[in-house]
This record gives sequence, C-alpha cells and structure tokens, in this order.
Amino acid sequence: MKRRPTAPGEMLLEEYLRPTAITQVALAEKMGVPIQRVNGIIAGRRAVTAETAILLSRALGTTPELWLNLQVAVDLWDAQQRLGRRAKHSHSRRPGAAAQHSKRT
Repeated sequence: MKRRPTAPGEMLLEEYLRPTAITQVALAEKMGVPIQRVNGIIAGRRAVTAETAILLSRALGTTPELWLNLQVAVDLWDAQQRLGRRAKHSHSRRPGAAAQHSKRT
C-alpha cells in the first residue's frame, strides 16, 4: 500500500462532525470525555483505544470495530514503513558486521 490509510481522526472530522455540524466540544460532552481526547484523535496525536471506540460508537451510532479497524490499519501501515526503512538500512551494512558485534557483547 503506497498511501497511508485514513486515520480515525480524519474520518471522524470529515464524515461525522463536519456534515452534521457537531463540534468537538459537543462530541466530547456526549462521550463524557475531556475535549483534549477528541481533539488529540482528530489532530492525529492520540490513538483510538478500545474504550474510546466504544464511546465514539455510542455517541455516533456506529460500531466500535469501525474505529478500531481504522486505528489498526494506520498502526500497521506506520509499523511497516518504519520496519521497511530499518530493513533497507540494515542491508547497507557490510556482511558479518552484526555477527562480529554480537561476539563483542
């Protein structure tokens, strides 16, 4: 996959809040959580947890799986990108360097 999957916060903002004119404050109040939790998810600074997925699903009439699946897709993509860079970097080392290093430790 070449493009990062849609983040839960982007989906929340573009598909649920903007079309219905619900504010982040109103959603946070409906969920019974601090505004910072909702804002952090929308800004991409905070991941959706199982608890938050349940609260979002109750507030918006969706399923918790929707939010968790979006989060897992992003987390997997991010991990694949990080591990892919590490693999490319480790192949650039000279052969046997890791084995020599492990003998010294």
